[in-house]
Amino acid sequence: MTTSPEPNAALQAELAEMAQHGTPVHGTPEKYKVAIGSSVGATVETYDFIGFGTAASLYLNDAFFPAVSPVLGLLASFATLGIGFAVRPIGGILAGHLGDRIGRKPILIASLLLMGGATVAIGCLPTYDTVGILAPILLVIVRIIQGLAFGGEWGGAILMTYEHAPWLHKGFLTGITQAGFPLGLLLSTIAFQLSTHLPGTWAWRVPFLLSAILIAVGIIIRTHVSESPEFEEVKEEGNIEKNPIAASLRNDWQNFFKAMGLRIAETATYAVAITYVLSYVRMHAPQNAGRTLPTLLTAAAIGLFATISWGALSDKIGRRGLYIGLSIVVIAWGFPLFRLLHVDSAGVMLMCMIISYCICQNGMAGIQGAWFSELYPPERRSAGVSLAYQFSAVLSGFTPFFCTALFEALDWKGPALLIVIYGVIGLVSALTTRETWGKERREAVRKHAEEVDAAVAATSGAVN
Repeated sequence: MTTSPEPNAALQAELAEMAQHGTPVHGTPEKYKVAIGSSVGATVETYDFIGFGTAASLYLNDAFFPAVSPVLGLLASFATLGIGFAVRPIGGILAGHLGDRIGRKPILIASLLLMGGATVAIGCLPTYDTVGILAPILLVIVRIIQGLAFGGEWGGAILMTYEHAPWLHKGFLTGITQAGFPLGLLLSTIAFQLSTHLPGTWAWRVPFLLSAILIAVGIIIRTHVSESPEFEEVKEEGNIEKNPIAASLRNDWQNFFKAMGLRIAETATYAVAITYVLSYVRMHAPQNAGRTLPTLLTAAAIGLFATISWGALSDKIGRRGLYIGLSIVVIAWGFPLFRLLHVDSAGVMLMCMIISYCICQNGMAGIQGAWFSELYPPERRSAGVSLAYQFSAVLSGFTPFFCTALFEALDWKGPALLIVIYGVIGLVSALTTRETWGKERREAVRKHAEEVDAAVAATSGAVN
């Protein structure tokens, strides 16, 4: 029988400090409610934001950029998609600052309202045939609003969950929140699949208009979620940073660049392997064009459980080693993916979607919530994670645009090479980022939890 290693004195002191001033070792009584509430909001935000990517791949070039060639129209459509990503850092800066100044909860509600209003507006926009050049201008404006709102979403949702979660299961609980993203993708894909046969512009308008239902549900749930206990503790102790953004860049700049690299490997790979692939198959592998949305739908359904499972796995074996392994998978997957997309087989197409989404993207996303949060102290955590997460989105947002241009220069090898490059960025970042949930820490926390349980049982027995 093996024995658990004794934690060192510094780690014991840290755990004692956490027990006194942080989240209880078993989390707060609202931990699951908070995780689900954050997940529902993430579902709504992703439905709106990812829905635009699907529409950009399939419809928006014809509706808003018909005056140019199909390739230029697709480039313009993807550029509009990228603009939303480009302004996400601004939303992240505002939300990160306010999240550390006034709390996580107000930011979550505001970002959801802003995103929802912009998305419904997209469903009401006039097309180029109706108002000419004004149509793409209006599309860009609402896309910018979407980007600002989405920039404020992730940090608040993840931190609310992380700071309510049990010490031993922070990966699992933040994985539940991250699962809101595949759920949003699932619902968005269902909406676009069902609307395919609608006449005219209704094929892309209806999915955007339907988001109003999700917005109402999300607002109701989020207004009944309590504020983060760790933020409340920071506020009570008077440790609120006057300028969290500046403090984070000054003290945590290395983590900022490392987390950006970790994020790029996940979200930019998604932009190639999912968003760009939708249009790539339609234009260059038409025998599989009718299979893309159904197989993506299946992968998104599996992704609900895959994301949570990856987060839970990181609780058991650590964050860093798992991320290194997934980065290697991404590097190895780029070239085989684009060859397999030409195979006339529903099974092969499904395999491509599952590897691209359920392993590469879901795996990295499932780990990020806990790992990123553990890299920053509570008083500037919102600023730190929001900055890294949203600045990486700039490159990711323009990735489908890059892919289209690279294909024109290098054929399919261009976008395949881009996946490999993103995987290398993730691997280097993972190798240089510290492990926040290593074996010694896991065993120390587990031992502390057992001591807390024993103390509670002893107290309960004495009372009885």
